[in-house]
Amino acid sequence: MASPPSTKLLLLRRLLRVLKPPSSSSSSSSYSIRRSCLYSSMNLPEASNSADRPPISTSSRSFCSRPSNLNGESEGPAPIDYRFVLQEDEFHRLADSTIQDLLEKLEEYGDYIEIDGFDIDYGNQVLTLKLGSLGTYVLNKQTPNRQIWLSSPVSGPARFDWDGDAQAWVYRRKHANLSELLEIELEQLCGEPISLS
Repeated sequence: MASPPSTKLLLLRRLLRVLKPPSSSSSSSSYSIRRSCLYSSMNLPEASNSADRPPISTSSRSFCSRPSNLNGESEGPAPIDYRFVLQEDEFHRLADSTIQDLLEKLEEYGDYIEIDGFDIDYGNQVLTLKLGSLGTYVLNKQTPNRQIWLSSPVSGPARFDWDGDAQAWVYRRKHANLSELLEIELEQLCGEPISLS
């Protein structure tokens, strides 16, 4: 059952409040077209003059699509090439091998550095590295996304995808290699170099 015209008009007025008013003659025609389309889609006669128009808030947010101004240095995620998404069994093999290798090397690292509160734990597919007052790293598998997620006290959260060409886990947004990122940050925090590659 169709809504009565008064309800449609009320909904239309609410919708028009979010549209930005035209700021120039070039955008005026675009605004008029959008306005006409809105009125016709609701089967209502369009208001004939500005006095009949519903009020439009100039501070309202515009919901119109606009082309993005992204440049080559954007930190937005790179598009996913689904031809190279790992099969689940391959993902588990690679992720488990990486996490196990990191666990062993981090345990060795903990044996020769002197950090109060240093502790490493692996359980329920989550690797946790505690560095006392320096912070905590958490590394875990995200099977649905075929990613390894890292929470770092230095660089924050990151999601690493397997890069077959580099044979490494890479954070696509910043083109950072998981092992190299950890090497840099751990040396910065602990004052001793570590090799995880």
